[in-house]
Amino acid sequence: QVQLVESGGGPVQAGGSLRLSCAASSFTFSRYTMAWFRQAPGKEREGVAAITSVGSTGYADSVRGRFTVSKDNVKDTLYLEMNSLKPDDTAMYYCAAVGRFITFWLRPKDYTDWGQGTQVIVSS
Repeated sequence: QVQLVESGGGPVQAGGSLRLSCAASSFTFSRYTMAWFRQAPGKEREGVAAITSVGSTGYADSVRGRFTVSKDNVKDTLYLEMNSLKPDDTAMYYCAAVGRFITFWLRPKDYTDWGQGTQVIVSS
């Protein structure tokens, strides 16, 4: 059974940085497409960044140039480096995984496994 555990969230001031981690286990991490999603109160879950099994990446327009997704196939860990944070980045951040080919990397319904989330709060 796929297990995903996020960490690294917390409070930060606008303009600051955070690095989120997602520790994966019980599946062949290197073969999966992995992604970060976020959900703010009262809003739909939205895709933030994704990385495929071969290392191709994709980003939401709202974070491109500020966030960087990466993975370590030895440590089975997914990362999200977040810089120049804004109050609008405040949300619960989730790690997700899918083991089959998908066309749209940032669509929540395409992912089969999810972590419990880590909260990011950006104050102005």
